[in-house]
Amino acid sequence: MLLGGNLGDRSYYFSSAISLISERIGVITSVSSLYETEPWGFEHENRFLNQAIKVISSLSPAEILEKINGIEKELGRKRNKTGYIGRNIDIDILFVNEEIFYSDDLVIPHPRLHKRRFALLPLMEIAPTLRHPLLDCSVEELADSCKDNLEVCLVKPAI
Repeated sequence: MLLGGNLGDRSYYFSSAISLISERIGVITSVSSLYETEPWGFEHENRFLNQAIKVISSLSPAEILEKINGIEKELGRKRNKTGYIGRNIDIDILFVNEEIFYSDDLVIPHPRLHKRRFALLPLMEIAPTLRHPLLDCSVEELADSCKDNLEVCLVKPAI
C-alpha cells in the first residue's frame, strides 16, 4: 500500500492510518522511509508526504478497498470526482502479491504505479524484487526505468 497526503498534519494522518490499517486490514510487516514529493498530475502549493507499507491480510482485494475507503472517510478525506486535488490522506493498493485483479472500483496492480516515482521509490525500499505481473519486471527495474522527473526527497529514513 502507499500512503499519501498534502493537507493538514500529515504525520498525524499517516500514524492514524497505519494504526487503523493494522487494526482492520492486517499485520504491517514493513514500512518505508518517508518521502516528500511534488504533486503528480496537478498543481498545488503543498508537497505530498508518501510512504509505502507492506501488509499481510486474509481479506480479499475488494474487502481491503472497502476498509481503506472507510479509514479515509473516518480521517476526513474529501473526494473529488473531476480530478486530482489536495488531500489529507490517500491510501492506494499497489500490489496484492503478484496477483492481477480487475473490478469497476479497483485495478491491481495499480495501473499508474510504473509512471510514479513517488510510489516506486518507497516501494523499492520494502519490496525491490516484487515482480509486476503485467510488465514482467521488478519494482527496482520499474523505478530505474521510470520517466517521471518530479522531485522525490527523502524526509525521514525508516526505523
